[in-house]
Amino acid sequence: MFVIKKTPKSFMKQLLIFLLCLANISLNAQNNAVVAGEKLIYTASYNMSGILTDIAQVTMETSEAKTSKATLLRLKCIASTYSKWDNFFKIVDLYESYVNPKNLTPYLYKRDINEGGYYKFMKYTFNHKTNTINSVQRRRTNKEENKNFSINAGTKDIVSTLYSIRLFDYKNMSLGAKKSFTIVFDREEVKAQITYLGKETISTNIGKKECYKLALSSSDQVLQGKNNNLLWLTADENKIIVYGKFKIPVGNGELKIKSAQGLKN
Repeated sequence: MFVIKKTPKSFMKQLLIFLLCLANISLNAQNNAVVAGEKLIYTASYNMSGILTDIAQVTMETSEAKTSKATLLRLKCIASTYSKWDNFFKIVDLYESYVNPKNLTPYLYKRDINEGGYYKFMKYTFNHKTNTINSVQRRRTNKEENKNFSINAGTKDIVSTLYSIRLFDYKNMSLGAKKSFTIVFDREEVKAQITYLGKETISTNIGKKECYKLALSSSDQVLQGKNNNLLWLTADENKIIVYGKFKIPVGNGELKIKSAQGLKN
């Protein structure tokens, strides 16, 4: 019988950090790739006793969000286990970020997760003038906890970082070029780095795609080994993620695109 040595929340957190350890994007980079109405669906697989098994679906959607002062872009990511795994460990996670549609600068971030009975809610309100975040955290058994903390200039939340990698100009990167960046997760900043490995054409569920291939690493040792964590982005104007391989402390697995709708280009 397959046994997870760590809780499901560890796996999903590390899977998401794998996805987001990607690129050093300026807050002023112009968005020419992401548009409201886009929907990407992925299958997350995990190595169970030597067999790669589909365990969860990851859905990423974009939509307009109007406020009294502006129209923002809502970036939403939902991760949920397939029903046949619910009795083993059920995961339903919602991550979302509200950003400037022109450059994907985040203003508001929310995380609402329920993982095998573990519940947590987190909200960040960004102040980019002072490089600070006002955060609100709630757990099932605890009272609401408010905390302000400082971040580095250019630091982004998980979701806005994931979309911002698509603004990077990979075609002008030289082979072996490295980029460093910072994301904020659980009120802590994580340093990470990508190495550009060139182009590679792969077969996917949405057809054969020429891709930019990236190797990923992080300062917190979530991503294990050298060139064990790889990501493929389409080498076109959309630059969507179509395939990923990861190795983390609780095991290894893959992320494969299932469908793509509403692309801008």
